[in-house]
Amino acid sequence: MKRIKYNSPVVLTFALISLAVLGLNKITGGWTNAHFFSVYRSSLASLYTYPRFFLYVLGHGSWTHFISNMLLILVVGPPLEEKLGSRKLLIAIAITAFAGGIVQFVLFPGYALLGASGIVFMMIIMSSFAGSKKGTIPLTLIVVFVLYLGGELVDAVTRQDSVSQLTHIIGGICGAVMGFVMKK
Repeated sequence: MKRIKYNSPVVLTFALISLAVLGLNKITGGWTNAHFFSVYRSSLASLYTYPRFFLYVLGHGSWTHFISNMLLILVVGPPLEEKLGSRKLLIAIAITAFAGGIVQFVLFPGYALLGASGIVFMMIIMSSFAGSKKGTIPLTLIVVFVLYLGGELVDAVTRQDSVSQLTHIIGGICGAVMGFVMKK
């Protein structure tokens, strides 16, 4: 008899916690996202400011926002976690969240940021490193990075929406740097 295996603990736990946060946000009428699961400029004297640099990746504004991020994380994340290990992937998620949170806090004081799209793009770029051999740079990494970075730069200039293209770019850069470092 086949058993169901919790095959990717970091990725699955991330998705389940994000789902719980989405539900909690719905129950509280948006209060939890506003106070705990969004990053924005706030007083450095507030103890709530610091966890938000990491927790905003668990918050999502809607079911559609949640699904668009989690589907990609659930597809790209498990093979990456298997290749790198749970600990390294968790560290990569934390570093990417912190980098995006700090940039949002410093550069966009009037706006709040939430969601895991920076994590998604970090995983996409890191996954391009997964099959590379020592001393080589995979062509797929270059193509994905150029297409992704180019698309985000075009969107940043031409679109007026609530999507933080800079967070996507930071996620991609974090993925490239950590993919290169972790490959060594």
